[in-house]
Amino acid sequence: MRKIIHVDMDCFYVAIEQRDDPHLSNLPVAVGGSSERRGVIATANYEARKYGVHSAMPSGYALQLCPGLIIVKPKMQKYKDESKVIRRIFHDYTDLVEPLSLDEAYLDTTQSTQCYGSATWIAQAICKDILSKTGLTASAGVSTSKFLAKICSDWNKPNGIKVIGPGDEIDFIDKLPVKKLHGVGKVMTSKLESMDVFTCKELRKLELAKLVKQFGKQGKYLYDLCRGVDERKVSSDSVRKSISVENTFSNDIDSWQQCESALFELVSDLSRRIEAADSEQKIHKVYVKVKLANFTQHTAESISTGLDLKLLVALLKKLREQYPSPLRLLGVGVRFPEPRKMVYAKQMDIPF
Repeated sequence: MRKIIHVDMDCFYVAIEQRDDPHLSNLPVAVGGSSERRGVIATANYEARKYGVHSAMPSGYALQLCPGLIIVKPKMQKYKDESKVIRRIFHDYTDLVEPLSLDEAYLDTTQSTQCYGSATWIAQAICKDILSKTGLTASAGVSTSKFLAKICSDWNKPNGIKVIGPGDEIDFIDKLPVKKLHGVGKVMTSKLESMDVFTCKELRKLELAKLVKQFGKQGKYLYDLCRGVDERKVSSDSVRKSISVENTFSNDIDSWQQCESALFELVSDLSRRIEAADSEQKIHKVYVKVKLANFTQHTAESISTGLDLKLLVALLKKLREQYPSPLRLLGVGVRFPEPRKMVYAKQMDIPF
């Protein structure tokens, strides 16, 4: 039995800006690029989200939804400095910390003796320490796997904790809408609902062969998650192999103008993710991935030391020339050199 915590800061970038500028309190605020320069929203606070503003949305459109929205230019170094303070707090409780970005991380507290070994109390203590030392709030999820811990951290936001202990996993999963599963987007949700599958309990009734036939390797992933199966370890020495973004279109796209426009948006999103990951790794390769209307998938990649937009456009052109069919999905990413050997958590049979 493992004790996994997922800590997720609440509106991290915006929360820092509001903390440092009291005039922004209780106002709809977002951190992002200028609408005049085709900027994109990086994150928005809850006041802004009430109007439908969310991350990866063009700043111009966000202002249409919320005319009173205040958009603050990102100050990445300040956010990175705050993230370092938060990570030091994590390490006060366990050495098994796997950062996902500046504002979230997994912790394996299975062997931790802090707070009498209670993962629930550790999560509470961490959130309290973060508030005390930074003035920022965090939400946490506590469970027996990464999958459940991450879902739980979003359950009682902001500034809340959700715990799913051993033996309660299936009861909790049964009630989950399938759209709550990580990696299940609008297209897959729509397809599952067309199969009369709305909850994980209904998903579990489908045979593995049927899911694999419908969704390929994603079918096995769905089969496991709706049963609470997630054996991924928390890696304290985790080194990313790649960072990528992709978009599955509601309607297949075909013209070069559509493809190029979609690529530009993805590259903008990828750039923000690379910066937010706060990784010191050097980019080794860039790649473009397409999935055609017939579900076949193709990738073109090239050695590159940076996120080269011209090179990515050239890779997309190459794929379009080879596979001129309409695109169902478009993705872009970067690869890093081979990671070092990872250190995994050992399991220990102690009370949750």
